[in-house]
Amino acid sequence: MPAGQSTGPAPGTTPRAHGLGRDATNSRSMWLSLLLFLIPLMLSNTLQSIGGTVSSILLGHGLGEYALAAASAVFPVTFFLISFIIGLGSASSVLIGQAYGSGNTERMKATVGTSLTFAFILGLLTAVVGNLFARDLLELIGTPASIISYSIGYAHVLFTGLPFFFLYINYTTFLRGTGDAKTPFYFLLFSTILTVGLTPVFLFGWGGLPRLGVKGPALAMVVSSIITLIVTIAYLGWKRHPLALDRETIQKLRLDPQIVKLLIKIGLPTGIQMIFVSLSEVAVVTFVNRFGAYATAAYGAVIQVINYVQMPALSLGIAAGIFGAQLIGAGKQARLRLLVKSAVILNYVIGALLTGIVYLFSRTILSWFLTGPATLSVAEELLYITLWSFMIFGNMMILSGVMRSSGTVFWPTLIGIVTIWGVEVPVAYLLSHTIGLRGIWMAYPIAFAFGLAAQYTYYRLFWINRQHQRFFDGPEPIREESKLPDTT
Repeated sequence: MPAGQSTGPAPGTTPRAHGLGRDATNSRSMWLSLLLFLIPLMLSNTLQSIGGTVSSILLGHGLGEYALAAASAVFPVTFFLISFIIGLGSASSVLIGQAYGSGNTERMKATVGTSLTFAFILGLLTAVVGNLFARDLLELIGTPASIISYSIGYAHVLFTGLPFFFLYINYTTFLRGTGDAKTPFYFLLFSTILTVGLTPVFLFGWGGLPRLGVKGPALAMVVSSIITLIVTIAYLGWKRHPLALDRETIQKLRLDPQIVKLLIKIGLPTGIQMIFVSLSEVAVVTFVNRFGAYATAAYGAVIQVINYVQMPALSLGIAAGIFGAQLIGAGKQARLRLLVKSAVILNYVIGALLTGIVYLFSRTILSWFLTGPATLSVAEELLYITLWSFMIFGNMMILSGVMRSSGTVFWPTLIGIVTIWGVEVPVAYLLSHTIGLRGIWMAYPIAFAFGLAAQYTYYRLFWINRQHQRFFDGPEPIREESKLPDTT
């Protein structure tokens, strides 16, 4: 570059303000980058859990258990319908991360345009299918006849808002793909407050509005998602963010065949895995229900605790995938080992801390959900059996996330599915008939240990020696590194 010229980003590039950038050259800076990304991401996951909990409490206490049951019956159907969009979001974050890491703003905007268009079309199709076949889908999962009419009303409102919800999910993953977890957290906080505030308004008909009953919480979620999406787009435009929906990006609101192919290649296996995960939970609950209501209640309480303790593991898996994509995009594949090492150490440090706290105060924490001494004792025993193993789960998620960052999704997904349906579910079934209830919970650490061993074997013997693909060329030269040097 000639002397005296600006050293700012070249045209068509973007500075790496939020991601790993050029500074994560040692363990300390890598840890710091991961931690700064991890904290708001964990808080975001916590907010999502809190928002759902508050809505459930308002339904249960405001209208009765039938209303809560009606809404709960829709959740598995909704999760099934949005599984592919979850995979699409993970694929978008990989493509955005690589384009961001390579400094290729044009490809970032093309990815944003194609992803938004694809998501909106899928949202419209899902809304149509969901509304047309709501009764059939709810009957398929055995929704009781006494609540199905309420469930259908709730589902119609929720399904109608899916196109906008899909767009909101995509913008969240776009921002995280650049390593920015703070901005999505702020908007999720805004959305959660809005949802919690609007739920009783629509539920009970405050302020002269019609009393919508069960449909109220669904409408509150839809309205808050639409408002938050509009505010997010306006904010990014005001900040002149590279991901803003500006004139150039609007011109790219079309289906780019190359990007659509990559989105499907990376996102479809993840979506399929999400479906298998949801079905496995149905199977496990079926095993638990054989032992009676006390066992089901204990299962529910333990799952509530696990949902919060596993957040660092899930968040580190996401972080590893996004940061890995940035490193590959920047041609810095040699630092992937350092990324894995730093993420794994953080996983075990944070996991051990949270697990230790829960074990220390286990009975007090479980008493928030349970009142019977016998059920409390059962839940406490189950918690001791399984909770520690979510550190192994976190290690598995980190390896899977890093491999997905290069577009390697088939084998991590296949290993994940085999871990669930080839190990966890069969072992839970067999041990439930030999050891009893505690045998179901022993299946979790057994499955996680198998999954980690399988993921690490593939990572070590096959993936790490590959030449990892950059999907988009950037202004920096691509380094051909067929074998990564051991930086650990």
